[in-house]
Amino acid sequence: MTNLNNSDFHLPYNPALVPRAKELRKNMTSAEKKLWYSYLRQFRFKVLRQRPIAHFIVDFYCPSLKLVIEIDGDSHFTDEGQAYDRERTAQLEGYGLSVIRFTNQQILLEFRSVCEQLNRLIPP
Repeated sequence: MTNLNNSDFHLPYNPALVPRAKELRKNMTSAEKKLWYSYLRQFRFKVLRQRPIAHFIVDFYCPSLKLVIEIDGDSHFTDEGQAYDRERTAQLEGYGLSVIRFTNQQILLEFRSVCEQLNRLIPP
């Protein structure tokens, strides 16, 4: 059985990233807006937008599931972007988090499939 009480679980937090995170929340991409307003805002568990974790700002974070949801735009598909994403994912997983990634295209064109994948991550 999965323990959904994470009161004793703490992630590294960089308060210097808060102003940038707030700016990102105000200027979400169309894919982020769609996922937030059409699904995550009413998700069964609390989800935080543009959450600083260590020296990163993740797109969405669900503390109860220890789940990071990332939405990748075009910059993620360069060799440099993919290397950065692999490093970032490895570091986040090192904190005990699961990371799931979707592309902007998946969110905008295959929305039902994205929601179904997220629903499968919810423990029974």
